Amino acid sequence: MNRTDDSTQGAVASDPGVAALGDPDPTRRRAALERLGAELAAGRRARPADTGWVNLHYHTCYSYNPNGWTPAQIAWLALQRGLHAAGIVDFDVLDGVDEILAAGAALNLRTTAGLECRVFVAELAEHEINSPGEPGIAYHMGIGFASSKVAPPLRPFLRRLREISERRNRELVRRVNAYLAPVELDYDRDVVPLTPAGNATERHICLAYARKARHLFGGETSLIAFWSEKLRCDAAELDPPEGVALQNRIRAITMKAGGVGYVKPDSGSFPPIAETNRFFLDAGAIPLVTWLDGTSSGERPAENLLQLHLAGGAEGVNIIPDRNYRAGVKDEKLRNLQRIVEAAVACEMFLVCGTEMNSPGNKFVDDFQTEELRPLLPHFVRGAHIVYGHTALLQHAGLGYVGEWSRRGFATRADRNNFYETVGRLVPPARAAELLRDLPADRGPGAVLDTILSKLGGGVGAV
Repeated sequence: MNRTDDSTQGAVASDPGVAALGDPDPTRRRAALERLGAELAAGRRARPADTGWVNLHYHTCYSYNPNGWTPAQIAWLALQRGLHAAGIVDFDVLDGVDEILAAGAALNLRTTAGLECRVFVAELAEHEINSPGEPGIAYHMGIGFASSKVAPPLRPFLRRLREISERRNRELVRRVNAYLAPVELDYDRDVVPLTPAGNATERHICLAYARKARHLFGGETSLIAFWSEKLRCDAAELDPPEGVALQNRIRAITMKAGGVGYVKPDSGSFPPIAETNRFFLDAGAIPLVTWLDGTSSGERPAENLLQLHLAGGAEGVNIIPDRNYRAGVKDEKLRNLQRIVEAAVACEMFLVCGTEMNSPGNKFVDDFQTEELRPLLPHFVRGAHIVYGHTALLQHAGLGYVGEWSRRGFATRADRNNFYETVGRLVPPARAAELLRDLPADRGPGAVLDTILSKLGGGVGAV
C-alpha cells in the first residue's frame, strides 16, 4: 500500500514513522497516527502552514486509489500539503470512515467521509446524466458519515451494493477472458487481493490483466505484439507492461460502451435514487448531487437538475473542478462550472469539491490559484466547514445536519448552513470530542453554539 507518485514520495516512504501509515494492518496504522499526532502536538514535527485549500473527494485503497493510499496516508499527505480539510469518498463501501476521522483527530485536521455509488433516476430515464452513454444512470453520493458501522436495518443496502459490484465484475471478467485468451483472470486469485476489503473496481481488473499478460509473455516484443492485436493500436506507445495509457486502453476497448465485456445497465441494474437517499439519511449522511460537466441533457439546465435533487433530499453539490476548465481557456465547460456554482448558491445548496484520485494522473489538490478557481474557493471552503461541522456534531453529540434536532431547529436551509459552517470553522478536530460532549441537545442551535463558545473560552479556536 506504500507506492506513491513523485510529488509525495518523500512524505510517505522516506520516513519510517510515516511509512507505517501504509501498513496493511489497520491497527498498526492507527498506532502510527497516534505517534505522529503526539509528535506534532509536542513540536517534534513541524506543522505546515494552512493554505486554506480543500479536497473532500479522495478515493482510497478501499475502492481504488492508483497509489494504494490508505485513509491514514491521505490525511498525512493532506496535512503536509497544508490542506484546510480533506475527505474520502469510496465506491460502495464505508470501510475507511473510522480511519479518516481518527486521523483527523490525531493530526488536528478537518476530515470527512462519503460514499459514492451508481443509481437509477426514474425522472431522467431517457436522459444521459453523468454516466456517459447510460441514460437514467447516475453516479451519486452521500457525505458526512460518522462511522464505518451502520444500524442493522441499513446493512442489507450496503451488502447489496457490494453484491451488485461483484456480480458485474465477475461477469465482466468472464466476457473479457474470452476475448483476451490466453490472458485470463481468476477473479478470486488475481483481482480480489488487489484491494484490502475485496471491493474491486474496473481499474483493479485492468491492472490485473496488465500483470497477467506480463507474466504470460514476459518478453517485451511478444507482450507488445499481444496488446497491439487485442487493443487495435501500437501498444509500444502505451507504456507497457503496466502503464497508465495501457490500462486506460484495456478499459476502453474491453469494458466501456462498445467493448466486448460491456453490458448496458438498465433500471434494475442499480438501486433507485430514492432508496439510496433514504439509506444516506437514515445513516445520518447528507445526499449530494454529483455533477459532471453540464453538457448532458440530464444536467441541463442546472436549475432544473438541482430542484429535482432537492425534492429527493439532496442538500449539496459535488464538483470535480479539474474536469471542467483549462487555465486561461474560456469555454462551455467553464461556463457550465460557473453556472452550477451560481445555481447552487442561489438555492442554498453547499458545494463540495475534490480531485477523486481514482485514476493515475489525478492531482492531489486543485490549483486554487488559477483565475478560474480562485473565485470559487470560498464556496468550497464553506462547504468543507459545513460537512466537517456536521460530521463532528453527529459523531460526538448526535446532532447532525439531517437529523430530527436539525429539522426542528432551523427555519431555513440558510440558517442551517450558517450554523454548521460556524461549528466547522470554530471546532479544532483535536478538541472536537471535548468541545462537543454534553451539549444541550434538548435546546436549540443557539444554546448549542453558546455552549461550544463557552468551552472555547469565548474565543475562536483556529487550526
